[in-house]
Amino acid sequence: MDISLLTPLGALFALTALVPLAVYRRREARAQRARSALGLEGPSRRSRAAHVAALVVVCGLLGLAAAQPVVATTRTVPERTDAQVFVVVDTSRSMLASAGAEAPTRFDRAREYALRLRDELPEVPLGLASMTDRVLPHLFPTTNRKVFAQTLETSIGVERPPPRIGAVTVTSLDALVSIPKYGYFAPAAEKRVLVVLTDGESRPLEQDLAEAFRRRNPVRTVFVHVWDEGERIYNAGVAEAGYSPDTGSRELLGTLAASIDGEVVDEGSVGELAGVVRGFLGSGPTIDREHEGTRRSLMPWVTLAAFLPLGFVLLRRNF
Repeated sequence: MDISLLTPLGALFALTALVPLAVYRRREARAQRARSALGLEGPSRRSRAAHVAALVVVCGLLGLAAAQPVVATTRTVPERTDAQVFVVVDTSRSMLASAGAEAPTRFDRAREYALRLRDELPEVPLGLASMTDRVLPHLFPTTNRKVFAQTLETSIGVERPPPRIGAVTVTSLDALVSIPKYGYFAPAAEKRVLVVLTDGESRPLEQDLAEAFRRRNPVRTVFVHVWDEGERIYNAGVAEAGYSPDTGSRELLGTLAASIDGEVVDEGSVGELAGVVRGFLGSGPTIDREHEGTRRSLMPWVTLAAFLPLGFVLLRRNF
């Protein structure tokens, strides 16, 4: 656990304690002269000290609140040093298809499966990328679940960015060739797995991906077929007439998987995905990795605490 100040200069607000102290001293000196003239006994030193301390504590607590103290916790997780996984989510428009206007879309289900995989492989660094007619990395492999979930929720969306071409079918599985070629995986990752969450509705393959995926430190690939024949794209509750599911999508994924020594997992068997990936990764060495846990602001509580000595000051003044 670590306590830090977001705006440390705000602590200078505590110096405002000099103002009420100066006012109190001047007022007390005037009252003492009046008591001497009337022959009255003044308050005890302990009573005066309590009043001064309360004034100082009020300003000190408000100064601490202005500095915005935050308590941050960390957690340590084992992390594989020899293995990495990249999860690629198809973000083409066909991923908006669903069984009904209110049913989860293919894209929604794909994100759910990606997060489930993150939870079932906590020790394996996972990265995130999106795919249409190109692959775009969003997060390089990490074991930080919080970062993974936030990236999946906020950075990945259907046609964000849009494809470079305009066509009925814009997805190109050929774009996956960039992953083994352009350093998506760290050099130290000897065991590499690519998980592609897609409906498989792609343009015909135009190149052989086998050479790129079978090079030194090969990339083992698992395609998750997020698809159903009865799904349509709904716009304002009405199915679009221009879209119908591609019944050849499963065959296309099977052909590609066979060419690169990969596998295809149908959506109905998605519970087996983590097991398939573990089979490719096997076991390996780990190190302890620290990740930030929760962050909790103490400012509201410190501000509320300042009301206690303030109440004491007001009580003394009024009664």
